[in-house]
Amino acid sequence: MADSKFKVTIITPDGTVYDKDDATMLVMNTSGGQMGLMAHHVPLIAALEISTVQIKHDGGTDEVAAVNGGIIQFDGENALIAADSAEMPEEIDVQRAEAAKRRSESAIEKAKREHNQDALARAEVHLKRAINRLNTSKLNQQ
Repeated sequence: MADSKFKVTIITPDGTVYDKDDATMLVMNTSGGQMGLMAHHVPLIAALEISTVQIKHDGGTDEVAAVNGGIIQFDGENALIAADSAEMPEEIDVQRAEAAKRRSESAIEKAKREHNQDALARAEVHLKRAINRLNTSKLNQQ
C-alpha cells in the first residue's frame, strides 16, 4: 500500500509558517466550499477563504493554522499553501486580535453611517481576519 502521509507547507510573504511531512488529511475552506485532501488526491489548485486550516495526523494529534486567504496547490504528495498571512495558534496575540475586532466593528458602523461601500468592504475583511485568528486560538486551547 502506498504511503498515506504527505507534506504540508504554509508560506506567507514573511516566510514559512508551517513545514511538516506527516499529514494524513488537510481540511480547508476554498472559494468553492470546504475541501478535504488526502495523499494521492487528484492534483489541484484552489483559492482559499479566510479560515482555519486543519492539518490531521495519525493518532489524533491534529494541528490548525489561521490562514487569511491565498491559494493551495496540491500534487498528491505535497500541499503548498501560499497565504496572504497565516499564524499558528500559539503565535496569535489574542489581545491584539480582540482589539482588531473592536476596531473593525467600529469601522463597519462608521462606513454604514457614511454609506461608504469601499470602507465597509475593507472593514468586513479585517473583521473576518480578526475573528478567524480568535477562533483558531481557541481551537488550540481545546
